[in-house]
Amino acid sequence: MAAKKNNGTSEGRHNPSGVFKAGAVSLAFLIIGYQAALFVHRAAVEKIASNRDHPDTVYVIDRALAAEILEGPGVAGRNGPLPEYPACAADISGQSAGEGAGGSTRGPVIVHKPSSHSSQAQAIYHDSGRRKVESFRFNPNTVSVEDLIRLGFSEKQAMSIDNYRAKGGRFRRKGDFAKSFVVADSVFRRLEPFIVIPRIDINKADSAAFDSLPGVGGWTAAKMVEYRRMLHGYSCPEQLMEIYRFDKERFDGLCDLISCSPVPPFRLWSLPADSLRTHPHIRSWQTARAIVFYREHNPRDKWTVDGLLSAGILTEDQTQKLRRCRLE
Repeated sequence: MAAKKNNGTSEGRHNPSGVFKAGAVSLAFLIIGYQAALFVHRAAVEKIASNRDHPDTVYVIDRALAAEILEGPGVAGRNGPLPEYPACAADISGQSAGEGAGGSTRGPVIVHKPSSHSSQAQAIYHDSGRRKVESFRFNPNTVSVEDLIRLGFSEKQAMSIDNYRAKGGRFRRKGDFAKSFVVADSVFRRLEPFIVIPRIDINKADSAAFDSLPGVGGWTAAKMVEYRRMLHGYSCPEQLMEIYRFDKERFDGLCDLISCSPVPPFRLWSLPADSLRTHPHIRSWQTARAIVFYREHNPRDKWTVDGLLSAGILTEDQTQKLRRCRLE
């Protein structure tokens, strides 16, 4: 009886142990399967969140070609072949060695063009909660809502910036972007080196672009375009102060926002009198004919603006203004 009792106890001990081992193995496989499923799901979500359903397109092109293709009205022609970088939908970055925050004027240019994505991919991207915060060159006046989110802003913050622009708001300087209530100081410090606000080229801008400058209204903007036509192009930004009511105070308030691309020289020493008289610093038939007469009766080495002043053909004011002009 004792032996049977001992055998029964021994069998009772071994049976639960076998069940426990089988359960432990099953649980282990279940955990491994669950972790594998999580890993696959996470990888899929992160892939969609990073690329969405169509990867973005990246071009590497010559800087001079980039300037020719992407340059447009109101763009500073976004310091060299590609100053300030043009305002366009693409993100443009310099690739030259030792390039600083202001961009390089040599070497190739990377043009990043965001692709369009399906609503399902966008939803996964915004809801994944693991999106990567990026830093890249951008113009706060033209950057898309999607790229603002890539830069680290929430969708609500990005929409707030977009609504400000839609109502006519404009970021003229980097500091203006910092003043936005949705841009935290820490975020601005990270993004400041990547902010690119193209200067307005006074030889290419239209009146609407001029009107966006501080201190410039519709009347002055129209005068800026008209005076450029009369001058056959601005030779330097300071010529804006020759416009009626465009004083030094107004010029100082916007001079850091403009640039002046080269223009063909005015042919003071070869144009006929009827063409010379259209220039705002010559004006009269009498002065135009006197310049032609001076050219015909003086050697070429005497053909200077100061020579015209000494001959009594130009006044001191006319001479000073013509010195600013690019002459042949």
